[in-house]
Amino acid sequence: MDEKKILAGQFEANRAHLRAVAFRMLGSRAEAEDAVQEAWLRLNRTDVGDVENLGGWLRTVVARICLDMLRSRKLRREEPMGDVGSGLPSDAGTASYDPEYQLAMADSVGLAMLVVLETLGPAERVAFVLHDMFDLPFDDIAPIVGRTADATRKLASRARQRVQGTSVSPEADRARQRRVIEAFLAASRDGNFGALLSILDPDVVFRADEAATRLGSEAELRGPEAVAGHFQGRAHGAKPATLDGALGVLVEAGGKTLLVLRVTLKGDRIIGIEAVADRESLADLKVAVLD
Repeated sequence: MDEKKILAGQFEANRAHLRAVAFRMLGSRAEAEDAVQEAWLRLNRTDVGDVENLGGWLRTVVARICLDMLRSRKLRREEPMGDVGSGLPSDAGTASYDPEYQLAMADSVGLAMLVVLETLGPAERVAFVLHDMFDLPFDDIAPIVGRTADATRKLASRARQRVQGTSVSPEADRARQRRVIEAFLAASRDGNFGALLSILDPDVVFRADEAATRLGSEAELRGPEAVAGHFQGRAHGAKPATLDGALGVLVEAGGKTLLVLRVTLKGDRIIGIEAVADRESLADLKVAVLD
C-alpha cells in the first residue's frame, strides 16, 4: 500500500507537465485529461521498479497515447460523416483557457496556432512538440514515432517549416474577433439561421463538457448547419467576455455564471466552440465581461 501511495504521489508531481505535453499534442483539454488518465492506468499495470526516470517514462507513455489518438482522429476524419459534414477532428480548433493551458502555450503557441498544428500529420506533430517545445532529443523521440532518429529529425523539420510559415496570431485584431463574436451572439438571439451560417467556418466543431450536456447542450456537433441549428434562438444571457485573457462568451442566469463558451476563430469565421459548465473548471477561470 505504501508503494502505491508513493507511486501515486510521483504521478501527481508529474501530472501538470503531462497535461501540458498532451494538450500541445492534442489541442483539447478533455482529450489531454483522457491521455493522462490512461497513462495512470498503464502505470498501475506496469512494474516500474527498474525505471530510473519515472517522469521521462510517463512522458513517453503519454506521447504514445497521444500519437494513437491523433491517428484515430485522422481515420475518423477520412470517414464519411453523413449530413453534418466532415472536416477537422472532433476537437480541432478548440482549446482550454485554464492556467496550465496558458503555461503550455505561452511561447507563441496560441489558439490559432492549434489550427495550424492540426494540419500536421500525427507523427510530425508529436516529433515537433517533443523536440521544439520540450527539447527532447531525436534519439528519444524516434522509438515513440517508430522512425529512425534521422527520419524523426526530418519530420520535425517539415513541421517546423509549416508552423513558422504561418502568420496567424491569437492576439491579432482583437477588435475584429470581438465583432465576429458579437455578430454570432446577435444572430443566435434573433434566431437568424442564415446569419449564423455566414459566421461559422465550414469545418466548425462544437463540443460540450459533461456538465454543459446536463444543461441541454449537445456533446458534439460538426459542420455549420448542425452548430447553427443548436444555437438558433439561444444566447439569451450571453455576453462577450475574456476568459483568462482570451476572447469568449459568458452565459449567466439569475446573475450567476451558467457556463462559458470558448471560441476559436479562423479568419472572420468561428471554427471552434467549447461549452464549459463544470464548476471546478469555471472556478479556475478569470472571467471579465467586456464593456
